Amino acid sequence: MEAGSREWVRRGGEEDPDGYLGTTAWSTAARLCAGCLQASCRALLSPSEVVKNYFQHREFSFTLKDDIYIRYQSFNNQSDLEKEMQKMNPYKIDIGAVYSHRPNQHNTVKLGAFQAQEKELVFDIDMTDYDDVRRCCSSADICSKCWTLMTMAIRIIDRALKEDFGFKHRLWVYSGRRGVHCWVCDESVRKLSSAVRSGIVEYLSLVKGGQDVKKKVHLSENVHPFVRKSISIIKKYFEGYALVGQDILENKESWDKILALVPETMHNDLQQNFQKHHSSLQRWEYLKKAASQCPSNIKNEKCGPWLEWEIMLQYCFPRLDINVSKGINHLLKSPFSVHPKTGRISVPIDLQKVDQFDPFAVPTISSICHELDAIFTSEAEKEENQAESDIKHRTRDYKKTSLAPYVKVFEQFLENLDKSRKGELLKKSDLQKDF
Repeated sequence: MEAGSREWVRRGGEEDPDGYLGTTAWSTAARLCAGCLQASCRALLSPSEVVKNYFQHREFSFTLKDDIYIRYQSFNNQSDLEKEMQKMNPYKIDIGAVYSHRPNQHNTVKLGAFQAQEKELVFDIDMTDYDDVRRCCSSADICSKCWTLMTMAIRIIDRALKEDFGFKHRLWVYSGRRGVHCWVCDESVRKLSSAVRSGIVEYLSLVKGGQDVKKKVHLSENVHPFVRKSISIIKKYFEGYALVGQDILENKESWDKILALVPETMHNDLQQNFQKHHSSLQRWEYLKKAASQCPSNIKNEKCGPWLEWEIMLQYCFPRLDINVSKGINHLLKSPFSVHPKTGRISVPIDLQKVDQFDPFAVPTISSICHELDAIFTSEAEKEENQAESDIKHRTRDYKKTSLAPYVKVFEQFLENLDKSRKGELLKKSDLQKDF
């Protein structure tokens, strides 16, 4: 977690309007933060089958107060990282690649020799990239209505990563404010080149074009299986999200955006009949009916189900930040960080409960501190003179807070990653034996 969130607490945030939290609780909250990151470092950042200096060659970056940005930080071990976190009190911690040399010595290395060698394949999905199609919020704001976009994105991208590419170890993490991150940690994936990473993210991208481009999805007549499976996922959410929640055909202003995506030959008919209907649900049904009766024209503008699918995809398909995924040396915020604007903790998302995930219900740094205050008050009454016992208890204080279920998801991910590694090591060992 970002130890710098202490400054957020001092200023006073939504969760702590008085700007005051118990110092004992804060101290332990910081320990919990460092402990979660330490667990990440131990199993996620320094795989057991790689060279022993893997962790020492991993880059960390700290963002300090007043946006002071320090890159190419590296450490001998997890303990040194934790001490530096407590010393520097960073607002933000990002994790980067594993380099050919220690990042903190990059200025002493011969020009061109310092190279990023490995990194997890990461994805960053930000709600602001959907501002042209969501009506409830804009910019950094989110609500339960538009969060469904993140739910669909996780389901679509995760299915493809698992089934189309065969990637096993995928960790989805809430960013703490308006989006989600994905870490793909398979050993073979960490070694992928930038070109291959670009190919993967290109495969997963459908919505293309800037603000001036109105129609951003164009399907070929033979729809790719990945697209068909993505449409099947979107269909499960489309009515509740787009037609009811976002009400995308509520009035002329909103349906004009839809008409910009259909052939001009349909415009007059749709304009007239949309006025005769009284809800987005009714207008959508009429649009589908009209599309099924409209033949494709010489401009190669598709009708029938293609038109319906293109609209659904433009409004609901995941929008990836390509640069984050293709660059090996690109950094991404550490899991269990605390977002300095919201105070929310960047927690792992349980893939078995994606539909139930609520970004507004995740723990905040101040709520964890309040929970710890209550724990210490209770334990102080029971163990006033048992200092050593108290220290033992505090090493696992997260299990007594609302952070516990999220740490459990993370620990399960690491356990599966470790089992996979050990299995691969056994296979390699068996192949090297002489029979």
